[in-house]
Amino acid sequence: MAFFDFIQMPLTLAVPYTIAFIALLAGSYTDFKTREVPDWANFGLIAAGFGINLLFSVIYWRFSFIVNSVIGFAVFFAIAYLMFRFGQWGGGDSKMLMGLGAIMGIDIFSKEIPFLADFLINALIIGALYGILWSSILIAKNRKKFVKSFRKLSNNKKTLLAKRIVLVLFFVFVLIALFVPQIFVRLVSLYLALITALTFYLWLAVKAVEDSCMLKLVKPQQLTEGDWIAKEIKADGKYITGPKDLGIEKKQIRKLVALYKKKKVRKILIKEGIPFVPSFFIAYVMTLVLGNLIFLLFNIKFY
Repeated sequence: MAFFDFIQMPLTLAVPYTIAFIALLAGSYTDFKTREVPDWANFGLIAAGFGINLLFSVIYWRFSFIVNSVIGFAVFFAIAYLMFRFGQWGGGDSKMLMGLGAIMGIDIFSKEIPFLADFLINALIIGALYGILWSSILIAKNRKKFVKSFRKLSNNKKTLLAKRIVLVLFFVFVLIALFVPQIFVRLVSLYLALITALTFYLWLAVKAVEDSCMLKLVKPQQLTEGDWIAKEIKADGKYITGPKDLGIEKKQIRKLVALYKKKKVRKILIKEGIPFVPSFFIAYVMTLVLGNLIFLLFNIKFY
């Protein structure tokens, strides 16, 4: 979708696109400032998505509006849930994505590529670049801690074993590239050798960034729902919360506050995630203005 298509679109499209823009802008600001996305922005976007599309269905007597909204919500709910379960996004990021699915909708019968498909592709590209940039800034600010953590991880027994396996695979691929006569096999082997080494050291760097730059001690009163607990917490032999919870709940926070007042629990170690909603906002704007970045980069036209 090009920018001129956006400014000339009918009201049934202009309203959802504008509301999504405002919600992403507000969510980006709060996520950047406080590492939180307020529920009014997330649930408000979901409610607005269903409400407005239901209203359009009644006004124009076309059920496709609300059906597309439900399909969009369902598809993005599945994507957001998977990303949340794998620890890639926080709860706020995931709910914002669900809201976008509900407000924009997906028309499965349309011959055109849905806007949300273009947005998702752009979000993956922008998100990767955004994550690299954010991590680079964190490393620059905490260089000594990062180097120390990286060396510690590199000398870990499990890491040393993995490093030996990676080195063996690397040299096997290099030997294949040197002695196999087929050009295609050589190129694939060199690619696999490079990817094997880069993936391993990238994983080490990511873990070092998490351990040295993204861990923070806070009082239980400073916790908010959805915070990632970095270390398991027990009191009187009973489990309270930990990393496996994928985000602390309000009832767990209340328990920790009560235990803190009794001096049974001290400060809590949490992992601060990268604020990803700003990357959603950038991807959204770029999709509106430029369309699909992959198509633009490789000059692909879709009819």
